Amino acid sequence: MAITNINEFAHLTDVDIDALGRELDAIRRDVEESRGLRDARYIRRTIKLQRSLEFGGRVVLVAGRRKPVWVLGTAMLSLAKIIENMELGHNVMHGQWDWMNDPEIHSTTWEWDQTGPSEHWKRAHNYSHHTYTNIVGMDDDVGFGILRMTRDEEWKPINLLQPIANVILAATFEWGIALHDLEAQQKREGVDPMQWNSGPNKEFALKIVRQVGKDFVLFPALTGRGWKATLAANATANLVRNLWAYAVIFCGHFPDGAEKFTAEQFENETRAQWYLRQMLGSANIDAGPVMGFLTGNLSYQIEHHLFPDLPSNRYPEIAVRVRALCAKYDLPYTSGPLTRQYLLALRTIHKLALPDRFLKRTSDDAPETSSEHKFHASGSQIAEALRIDPETGRRRGLVSALHAHAETRRFTRGK
Repeated sequence: MAITNINEFAHLTDVDIDALGRELDAIRRDVEESRGLRDARYIRRTIKLQRSLEFGGRVVLVAGRRKPVWVLGTAMLSLAKIIENMELGHNVMHGQWDWMNDPEIHSTTWEWDQTGPSEHWKRAHNYSHHTYTNIVGMDDDVGFGILRMTRDEEWKPINLLQPIANVILAATFEWGIALHDLEAQQKREGVDPMQWNSGPNKEFALKIVRQVGKDFVLFPALTGRGWKATLAANATANLVRNLWAYAVIFCGHFPDGAEKFTAEQFENETRAQWYLRQMLGSANIDAGPVMGFLTGNLSYQIEHHLFPDLPSNRYPEIAVRVRALCAKYDLPYTSGPLTRQYLLALRTIHKLALPDRFLKRTSDDAPETSSEHKFHASGSQIAEALRIDPETGRRRGLVSALHAHAETRRFTRGK
């Protein structure tokens, strides 16, 4: 099963975790108190860049129908949609820029350039996902209700199709998110999904009309005889944006090391334990400034889950301090290249499409699903070991426990 006791799994005491929480609170205060002109300049320049790319792409598509011109216009439009979705829409609606009190760049007014209404997404994502992060049965983003991503979820015959479902989800990611958020909104308001005149359905239908009408009716019509080329460009840009957003999200939530948790763990969780759950349940992508920008700085998924409402341009500097805390408390800092992180997530998708009887590892000790019980099942006594190494004076936490567990497994197999 997933983790039921985060203290035991992390090999930290209540005192340790409370101290960790205070240090993370200090990081938050430091960033909040230092927000100012350079942050405001960053977001306004980002908006200007995104709008310039979109406008330029539209002009290029109108200017000519030759293939090189079409490719250039489509590339500019794709990039504009990626920036709007990742660095603007996602982060503005998290309230990262509300402190500026700019009505245009505010979580209550921003409507993003994709199918689902922003209000649906904010309620499903900002609250449900970021409160119940990776808690099986409470966080609907664990597989998005389509994919089995942990052995805690019972296998069903339909799961055999999830490799195919995954491809469809990637290509239509904005629609998958929109339908996922619509269902969450319907449940929240207690309305029947088949009640077509309900508030959530009306909001969803209105956004579809606006979004589809803009991309597939209005802009193609404005290009006159070149409408087919513009239609193809818009469809391609949406596809590129969908594939990129899907890849970034899956790399941050589903590679090995992004742990899952049970509702039992959540019942009496402290604020400091919530911080720890975000650190253990998220994974980063190794990225430079350009890659980080194109991911909306969600390449720093650990930092985003710790501080979802702090300005995204601050995540690189926050990451330095979070990584240092992980070293101090002997906690893993899960990060890797985008390709590796995605291949690990893809392996889980294909592996868990099969019934558990075809899987070698147990539900307590698998790359994608583990719990504190793994340390007892292997015969490892690391959970009972001293918290401080008497020789080095270093703290013994989860990293040490994982290393000892791996050594025990190798020794057992060697027998």
